Amino acid sequence: MTAPAPEVLIADDWRDYRLLDSGHGGKLEQVGPYRFVRPEPQALWAPRLGAAEWDQADAVLAPSASEADESGRWRFNKPLPETWPLQWDDLKFLSRPTPFRHLAFFPEHSVHWRFARERLKAHRGDDAPEVLNLFGYTGLASLACASVGAKVTHVDASKKAIGFARENQREAGLGEAPIRWICDDALGFVQRELRRGRRYDGVILDPPKFGR
Repeated sequence: MTAPAPEVLIADDWRDYRLLDSGHGGKLEQVGPYRFVRPEPQALWAPRLGAAEWDQADAVLAPSASEADESGRWRFNKPLPETWPLQWDDLKFLSRPTPFRHLAFFPEHSVHWRFARERLKAHRGDDAPEVLNLFGYTGLASLACASVGAKVTHVDASKKAIGFARENQREAGLGEAPIRWICDDALGFVQRELRRGRRYDGVILDPPKFGR
């Protein structure tokens, strides 16, 4: 029996984000009003656009020398604000350059936000569905779920990430949404929830590389 081909998920539902080009170990992106060059080790081909287009980037991230270390140092070709607003669907949030090769969100995750929203909208029952978001980072999955009526428990071990998530909550106009922001180790929190007999209608699980 032939196994079914895997489904390819393409995050093509963005207005404020666009992948402009990739190649030679990097990617050129439009993120709101700004252009960025970031490392992309899997882009082994030649870029489609010429060097002049890449040279117009507002900021370039030079990766650290260690392949195991995902940090890097930004070179800004012009002054940029600390944060700037973006929007996916009806969800507003803030982007910012971080030293960890990303811009405080992962554009490819939008397919999962939409999937979660569709499932939550189809929920049947008198009570609001409850979602557990582990390794929740800057909270976009949590906000996407809360925006359609879910109660969300957002867990991340980084106080700074939770601070960014709460900024996004205000930016999204969801200050009254029922979200519990918990700074804790994901595994320890889940073990305690199991002992308490707590159940959720959905779990979002996006861990970083194991062992980091």
